[in-house]
Amino acid sequence: MATGTEEPTLTVDELAARAGVTVRTVRFYGTRGLLPPPVIGPRRVGHYGPAHLSRLALIEELQRQGMTLSAIERYLEQLPPDLSAHDLAIHRALVASWAPDAAEDMDRAELERRAGRALTEADVDRLAAMGVLERPADADAVYRVDVGLLRLGAELLDVPIAHETILAARTVLLEHTRSAAQELTRLFRDEVWGPYRERESDPEHVKAMKSLSAHMQPMVLQALLTAFQRSLKEELRAAFTTE
Repeated sequence: MATGTEEPTLTVDELAARAGVTVRTVRFYGTRGLLPPPVIGPRRVGHYGPAHLSRLALIEELQRQGMTLSAIERYLEQLPPDLSAHDLAIHRALVASWAPDAAEDMDRAELERRAGRALTEADVDRLAAMGVLERPADADAVYRVDVGLLRLGAELLDVPIAHETILAARTVLLEHTRSAAQELTRLFRDEVWGPYRERESDPEHVKAMKSLSAHMQPMVLQALLTAFQRSLKEELRAAFTTE
């Protein structure tokens, strides 16, 4: 597994704290082969890097989706072996996006611990602009945090993009994704659900078809992500390739 350009610097205790799990859990995943072994440094101390952290977060998210460890093992085996920490974080965010509720309540200290860094008020504003968290009305209250997006959001804090640009980008994404969702829903309703309901009278079969629409969400999300990534690469290449 690729660990990216950053050297592994986290001890097992630090990795567990950043991921919000126990050291015992980290070691258990390692014995099951779900988590690659650490890099052994001086004094035979194992160190973990960003890719370990992202992979651990993905494993935890898959478990929250109800997958068994055996199923998670098969799932991870299908992923490309050279995925970076950033790729894994994107994948984890995608998995979390179809969870019933991927948000957690946490105070400022827990938020900073999970983000792996101290956060200024400007950082919190940027995370809120990205939709990573909701600021509490009371300064002493907890933040509502989308844990599926937190790691990505924390990484983007170091990208020199103005707060206003983030807000504008979010508006564009919301408008176009909502439009895509509406069109896909209309297509399913008119071309699949409507004709099926007209010719099928068995209530159990109708119920099963309704259930199918929910199970299709992961596939649709993956298709949208793949299409968007390809389109974005093409547009960026066209925009920044010099003659």
